[in-house]
Amino acid sequence: MHFVRGETVRIGQQPGGGHGSSGTVLADRVTGTGPLSAGVRRVLAYIALTKPRVIELLLVATIPTMLLADRGHADLGLILATLFGGWMGAASANTLNCVADADIDKVMKRTSKRPLAREAVPTRNAAIFGIALGLGSFAWLWWQANLLSGALVVATILFYVFVYTLGLKRRTSQNVVWGGAAGCMPVLVGWSAVTGSIAWPAVALFAVIFFWTPPHTWALAMRYKEDYRAAGVPMLPVVATEQEVTKQIVIYTWLTVLATLALVPAAGVIYAATALVAGAWFLLMAHQLYSGVRRGESVKPLRLFLQSNNYLAVVFCGLAVDAVLGWTTIGDFLS
Repeated sequence: MHFVRGETVRIGQQPGGGHGSSGTVLADRVTGTGPLSAGVRRVLAYIALTKPRVIELLLVATIPTMLLADRGHADLGLILATLFGGWMGAASANTLNCVADADIDKVMKRTSKRPLAREAVPTRNAAIFGIALGLGSFAWLWWQANLLSGALVVATILFYVFVYTLGLKRRTSQNVVWGGAAGCMPVLVGWSAVTGSIAWPAVALFAVIFFWTPPHTWALAMRYKEDYRAAGVPMLPVVATEQEVTKQIVIYTWLTVLATLALVPAAGVIYAATALVAGAWFLLMAHQLYSGVRRGESVKPLRLFLQSNNYLAVVFCGLAVDAVLGWTTIGDFLS
């Protein structure tokens, strides 16, 4: 349910603007230039509205959180049900984001092949599709998990569409800072699905993704700032110098790593070691980007963008392994 990242990389596109062979084929099929029938292309267009690649974070964040919430156990049925409900919620938010952003998607080269930008799907149909997915996600999670999980998904969709997309995105350079809260919600949904409540470890995981989102997104926006400028979207790299942007990236990277360490008392030695090593690596990359800009060198911010994905995946995978093993937590050991 990683919504903010959905702004940045369209389906089938490799970060950096290029396309792999599979991405090109999918884009051709969705936009009507491939060999498939009109009906199949229409189905693919609706799938593209949900930004399926963006939903990878749903898997990365939700599963480890649920394993931590039920440390030492794994309810596979509940995990799969929560993932399905969360997928529908993320698909709803991404679809409605496409509806709201259709005008600027047409302007930005990077998003010009999205279905609504190319009028492959009627806007009214896309809106109905998005609303139906949202209602379905609420009903499914209420049925399979609990009312709190369903309510959190609805709150996420509303926040992403109305607060971030319609409220913040086109008005402030801090859009992804506050709008990024929507991308943090999978951990709260996952935790509540298991426990029926929200506890401090879930809040710590929320903070990890909250602080991770700005450096992740700004690194990509540095590469595509002309796209954002053309669309009138005041992303930080559009309105600030590269030195200021990379300085902010370093600050938020430090906050991200500190947030991962705040979770250590609720986990074991495997997670602690993973968070320390991966955090040092992530910090090194952020500082290298900042130092390169300060020295006036030609930098590659997309490298940090790509590696930020790997960093988050490594931290959450370490958490999942730690939770499944169910060894004594550091907090219990010290108490």
